[in-house]
Amino acid sequence: MLIHPWDAAQDEEEWVGFVRAQQFGHLVAAGRGRDVPVVVPTQFALPSSRLVVLHLARPNPVWTAIEENPTLLLSVAGDWAYIPAAWKAIDGEDPAYGIPTTYYGAVQLIGCAEVVDDDEGKAEILRTQLAVTEPGSGAVDPAAHGRRLGGIRGVRLRVTDVRAKFKYGGNVDDAHRAEVARRLAARRGPGDAGALAQLHRRTAP
Repeated sequence: MLIHPWDAAQDEEEWVGFVRAQQFGHLVAAGRGRDVPVVVPTQFALPSSRLVVLHLARPNPVWTAIEENPTLLLSVAGDWAYIPAAWKAIDGEDPAYGIPTTYYGAVQLIGCAEVVDDDEGKAEILRTQLAVTEPGSGAVDPAAHGRRLGGIRGVRLRVTDVRAKFKYGGNVDDAHRAEVARRLAARRGPGDAGALAQLHRRTAP
């Protein structure tokens, strides 16, 4: 994806926090010689900046693609909101000449997949995911599911490359960003609160 300097992640902490807050993405397996890659929407956990863990059903078509080529891409996007043209005009500027855009955060994690088939390995991945998705819920230890673990396979994705983008008006001045922030706060549409929080976070006080 195109990442302008003003949209780039400020540091590792920024993109890690974003990915962990989303907890959901699209796993892309290109395979070999395919017309179309396999794309799987999935929950995941990010125990460290260099490791993603997840599990998928055994019949999932992604396993064949991974066997062909273990390099995968996990695409995570969120906190998006459409910004109408008129919102980009201030101080007498003609709203008709405003340039509409979409604010969003997006992170792509690329790495090599290790497929996990042993029960203890799969149980450990499930423990890691449960600790993120429902800590303290009282759910039984995944190992207690016994034979049902055979219905899934796990993935440990060792991250080797990260592409992170936070498109929240970094190419315009504070006054224009403030007007967009005001409008987002008033509109309160789906995604507006997340985009507003990102805009405030990336705007100098």
